[in-house]
Amino acid sequence: MVVLNRIYTRTGDAGQTALGNGARVDKHAPRVAAYGTVDEANATFGMARLHATGDMAGRIAAIQNDMFDLGADLCRPDMDRDADADYPPLRMAGAQVDRLEAEIDAMNDALKPLRSFILPGGSALAAHLHLCRTVVRRAERLTVELAGTEPVNEAAIRYLNRLSDWCFCAARIANDDGGADVLWVPGANR
Repeated sequence: MVVLNRIYTRTGDAGQTALGNGARVDKHAPRVAAYGTVDEANATFGMARLHATGDMAGRIAAIQNDMFDLGADLCRPDMDRDADADYPPLRMAGAQVDRLEAEIDAMNDALKPLRSFILPGGSALAAHLHLCRTVVRRAERLTVELAGTEPVNEAAIRYLNRLSDWCFCAARIANDDGGADVLWVPGANR
């Protein structure tokens, strides 16, 4: 267990940071951008969780934990699980993707079919979940871009792709099972 008893280290003052394997990279490196955006997405889930109750609050808490797993996965470019026997890389697992898919299916079964695109909004929880969805999509784009040049765990990309879908369905559930969705009216302000 790592003990974090000192918050500042001064090691990043020159614009570099350490990856999980100890390698030093620029703070604007694609890998840092990807896991930094995952961290940003996790913070938006924290805001959404303020408005959630019951089962939804528990689901968001599970996602927040997954997001830390995802950040840990992305900060280790070495894909070999045995690369460091003392501290092996944590990798996203297919079971985490499967759990999201099961939750998406269950939520979608409770929703009325969409006949229009919807605008981000409605209840406070729904609005926050739509914000989560957009930040997760950005994290996904950055992670896919990273995967074009460096090794990335495929389960990490799949998780991000499913998570944005999860956010969409959860936002609709938070809007009275879709009954309070704010519908897009094309050309309404011409």
